[in-house]
Amino acid sequence: MKTYAFGIDVGGTNIKIGLFKTDGTLVETWEIPTRIEEKGKYILEEIAGAIQSKVKEHNIENDIEGIGLAVPGPVNNDGIVLNCVNLGWGKTNAKEIMENLVHYPVTIGKDSNVAALGEMWLGGGQGYKNVVMITLGTGVGCGIVIDGKSFTGAFGAAGEFGHVNIRDDESEPCGCGKKGCLEQYASANGIVRVTKRYLASHIDDTILRSYNPLTAKDICNAAKDGDTVALMMLDLEGKMLGRALGGAACLLNPEVFIIGGGLSKAGDILLKPIEKWFMHYCNITMTNTEFKLATLGNNAGIYGAFKLLMG
Repeated sequence: MKTYAFGIDVGGTNIKIGLFKTDGTLVETWEIPTRIEEKGKYILEEIAGAIQSKVKEHNIENDIEGIGLAVPGPVNNDGIVLNCVNLGWGKTNAKEIMENLVHYPVTIGKDSNVAALGEMWLGGGQGYKNVVMITLGTGVGCGIVIDGKSFTGAFGAAGEFGHVNIRDDESEPCGCGKKGCLEQYASANGIVRVTKRYLASHIDDTILRSYNPLTAKDICNAAKDGDTVALMMLDLEGKMLGRALGGAACLLNPEVFIIGGGLSKAGDILLKPIEKWFMHYCNITMTNTEFKLATLGNNAGIYGAFKLLMG
């Protein structure tokens, strides 16, 4: 085995790149902007250029094991990206294109699954082999690891957890076009939306009325300070997630759910309601399922991409 490898996490704004030793040591990280103009046609070229510059800088041209790449969309087993709306990509043979650009082996995965792999390896999921990671940010992401391997489903789209329908009475559409998706209630945007809806129809005295604009961070901080409405909103968030995770546990029976994303920074004030409602909704045989907070933060993608490459 050669000495070095790269783990790369492609986001809609920035691309994070990690240079690793193949023993798992992270040597350095850096970022480049994501060029989404002209339907993202320059993204892979820019990544290749960044890799080639770093390889030349360290004089390691002949000592690269390969590249692991995480992208924000489903990827099939042949390394073909089926769709990446945030990058402007349609169906793209990213593996073939990238290998032709850099002349190293390339392994590609969906970002949420890759992040889960990273958390299982060196983060909140250390010591477990069957992991489901839920990412609570702008949307609700999900990564699945079964027996230590990333699970992608038949067409690379496993883990679209944010678009599980949990309510039939929702009047507003989700970004996916459907109504009543989990993401509409449990994401950072979702909890703000639900809170604003509540405040518009109730007269409760709450500090949340003083924020303009209101953010998910405001709600979490207010809950920590004991604000009744904020605590109610986090409990509702926990109920929605707990119900959905109860169903996921019946299907996948993971050892642990890892909660990550920007909202997870709230800590136990967020985690405890999720656990409470999960126990309420889950099958009795699932009550030993554990909950952990993600620990790798923004590095989960590069660690997971490296792990995806190395197997």
